[in-house]
Amino acid sequence: MTPSLHTFHIPVMGLAFTIDTPIRLAHFGISSVVAITDDELIERMRAFYSEKFKKPYTEISQKMDDFRAQRITHYLNLMDELVKEKFESFKVELAESKTALENYLAMLPNQSEIKAQLNQLIDEGALQTERFKKYIETHLHPGAIDVNIMTKVDKENFDKNTPLGTEYNDAHAALRGFALSNLNSSVVLSAGMNPRLYSYFESFADFYPDENGQLKKKIILKVSDFRSAMIQGNFLAKKGLWVSEYRIESGLNCGGHAFATDGYLMGPILEEFKQKKNELIDSAFALMTKALEHKQKAIPEQPLPIKITAQGGVGTAEEHEFLLEHYALDSVGWGSPFLLVPEATSVDAETRKLLAQAQESDFYLSHISPLGVPFNTVKGTTNEMHKRKRVEQNKAGSSCPKKLLALSKEYDDQGICTASKKYQDLKLDVLNEQKETLSAAEYDRLKSKITEKACLCVALANASYLENNMPIKGQAQGVVICPGPNLAYFDRAISLSEMVRHIYGNAQVLADKNRPMFLMKELSLYVSYLQNELCEQFEKANSAQIKKWQSFKNNLLQGIDYYKNLFRQTTCFSQIRSEIMQQLAQAETELEAIELEAVAVCS
Repeated sequence: MTPSLHTFHIPVMGLAFTIDTPIRLAHFGISSVVAITDDELIERMRAFYSEKFKKPYTEISQKMDDFRAQRITHYLNLMDELVKEKFESFKVELAESKTALENYLAMLPNQSEIKAQLNQLIDEGALQTERFKKYIETHLHPGAIDVNIMTKVDKENFDKNTPLGTEYNDAHAALRGFALSNLNSSVVLSAGMNPRLYSYFESFADFYPDENGQLKKKIILKVSDFRSAMIQGNFLAKKGLWVSEYRIESGLNCGGHAFATDGYLMGPILEEFKQKKNELIDSAFALMTKALEHKQKAIPEQPLPIKITAQGGVGTAEEHEFLLEHYALDSVGWGSPFLLVPEATSVDAETRKLLAQAQESDFYLSHISPLGVPFNTVKGTTNEMHKRKRVEQNKAGSSCPKKLLALSKEYDDQGICTASKKYQDLKLDVLNEQKETLSAAEYDRLKSKITEKACLCVALANASYLENNMPIKGQAQGVVICPGPNLAYFDRAISLSEMVRHIYGNAQVLADKNRPMFLMKELSLYVSYLQNELCEQFEKANSAQIKKWQSFKNNLLQGIDYYKNLFRQTTCFSQIRSEIMQQLAQAETELEAIELEAVAVCS
């Protein structure tokens, strides 16, 4: 496993926001993740970059066999080619330009051995010598071009009314597109376990270790807790497949879809991974070797490397370093802040301005996703405006041109999206039949619940089209953006150099000095989440639901106890320790109040 030049990575964001991030900055050694959900966006981006860099291009139309996988493979291959070309040019530039080299060194981690060696070579006057060029050639490498698949976005596809084979399901085709590409990188699996998809990995040799114990393509699991990691890791290991990284993401202090845990907080979760990492490795290795032996494949002599990384709400160099040191992490994910870095992400100017100006109260956990999962977004998007206008004109719903989230079988065996006009018309017809029996307030609430769903397939892709002046066809959807709450504390466009130096403590780009420490922010989000759950559902809750809430609350209280002990012992965050302890006490008081009278939190 090639060591990374950086101690951070850029996670996947939306469909479009990191769609070309590797092309933009992988030559700096920065790893990032590309969504491979939307094959139409991918095909248009391949056409765009083929023209920009004068590469041959032949369209892969929807009339071609296996077009979805083919589009993904060809785009990833183009991206791999462009990154390699940019990296070769970048190495020449570093060897010939002291300014370029100094700018590059300023972005490397302070403790980087490569940074120290390059500075030493400069001090020795070795710049532009063969010795210097050889060192660059040997030690520098591009960042990884990783890809993301949401495992549950695996819609069945049809030839007219005839279902195609499972291998043509959306996520299956995306996996095939990655597996058949030239990339030597990883696929990040998010949104939970999909046994059929996981079993499909067995079809591709690149996911198995070779005679030297090397993997051409690796598996990264985005998980919420240790138990989930153990279950999924062992499931894959029984098939001879190795998980090379477990990527822990905050359940609520994150961008995009928010998969809340049962009250388990990030700190205790990371502590369990730290304490039980060897258990994770030993269990998976025993199962993998047995499976590889049965399949008569090469068996590694020892367990393959495993990385443990984390992401969600990190915003300062101190927080970054704390995660690396205290929890022995291999990397920390920085997502939402990079939405304000034009060099790094694909965001249109209007939306980037909205993000920069948005206040803490503008970022919220919405119900706009057709997946039925809470979704972090920001008020004032152009999609919100278009959606509201259609509702006012009694034309609610999307035309649903892509059908990537057409997963509901309530009205159609082939699937229908809950954001579509077809679905919302049917639901509104039912609601209107009940109108006379409902109060005006209740009618409006139920109508809003139906019409609030957004066409994410289109609105999460439009930012790339707008930024690159590419035509947008069909019904106007505007842009949906999915930042985490942490972005509230950044208030301007930021250069790549500034952001990277901020991560390593060599620059300051945060606007709000009163920003809560990221673990305390997550705690407050979880307390609010529980309170909102009680407000919305307490009157019709059964004993099982109340028991679940009690467990949720107890897990939060245990997390608070963990943090009290942690911050009494650690030397980190010394300047804000008293503030942290006050926030812990306040959260504990709020949770205790819930126990006295749960319905009182609604007041």
